[in-house]
Amino acid sequence: MKLGVVGLPNVGKSTLFNAITHAGADAANYPFCTIEPNVGVVAVPDERLEKLAALYQSKKVTPAVIEFVDIAGLVKGASRGEGLGNKFLSHIREVDAIVHVVRCFEDENVTHVENTVDPVRDIETINLELILADIEAVQKRIDRIKNAARGGSDKNAAAEFAFLQKLLAHLEEEKPANSLAVTDEEKEMLDNLFLLSSKPVIYCANISEKDMGAGEEDIPLVVKVKEYAAKHGAEVIVVCAKTEEELSQLSPEEQAMFLEDFGLKESGLSKLIKASYKLLGLISYLTAGEKETRAWTIVNGTKAPQAAGKIHTDFEKGFIRAEVVEWQTLLECGGLAGAREKGKVRSEGKDYVMKDGDVVLFRFNV
Repeated sequence: MKLGVVGLPNVGKSTLFNAITHAGADAANYPFCTIEPNVGVVAVPDERLEKLAALYQSKKVTPAVIEFVDIAGLVKGASRGEGLGNKFLSHIREVDAIVHVVRCFEDENVTHVENTVDPVRDIETINLELILADIEAVQKRIDRIKNAARGGSDKNAAAEFAFLQKLLAHLEEEKPANSLAVTDEEKEMLDNLFLLSSKPVIYCANISEKDMGAGEEDIPLVVKVKEYAAKHGAEVIVVCAKTEEELSQLSPEEQAMFLEDFGLKESGLSKLIKASYKLLGLISYLTAGEKETRAWTIVNGTKAPQAAGKIHTDFEKGFIRAEVVEWQTLLECGGLAGAREKGKVRSEGKDYVMKDGDVVLFRFNV
């Protein structure tokens, strides 16, 4: 699963990406310094792993990971190939969700492509480019199936044609595909189109260092982004990319002291990574022992045999049952033996839907 980090040039996108991955992408102060997408695999912060590893004195701790892709900045006209538009559109098509970085700070030393700072205008600029590219894709699909649909013999083509007409009208009103109300059948058709504006989005409001520690409601540009996001059912994470980049170079102890000075429980980056994991519809189940404590990534709604298959295909093929205990209960009981004694370990079959934070021992026979 990949998240594409996007934004107009000079909004702090590559600086944020550097903080996320320590990849050192060139963050020079001019448009298009990110021509090829940088890719970074990032550990998902998870306090449960540390606590379980301490309980079992695990030799190894393996967190869940997600992939972030730093995608080249774009300008107005990207859907027509302006700037690096064609590259941008092909790279964004390959990701599963979008982290949209918007500039919520004034700094005369950092140029803005529009010469003024207005995060909502910037959001709408990128959204419009995605919508325009989608209009072209939908129109091509309509042209391809219209003869079969009008002939009346192909009911599937007729249903798709009717849906595409509805979708096209929605896009032409400059509304993203992910805001269209659809039935289950239409959702399947929408998913098969792989439209850019149908991807889930998190807005990342990049603030200045002087606004660190201020209440989010006291930063006018952040308030504007939050109001916009609320109307579109999206989440906003507030970060100072410059500070996060500096913070990522410190030891865990120094990071903790720094955050404490600002009265923060966790970094903006940590919040962003967790929110991104959730945006992708992912959860983690856990395995714990002396050898290793590990988080395993699955899609929310996965059943026990398929979750077992993440460890090894034999676990899924020969699945018998899953012995499950909630992670906090396991800690309180001092381990699996204690949890068994108190009757806290459940035996679940093949129809059990895994929950985030389940600690599992799979029984299988091949």
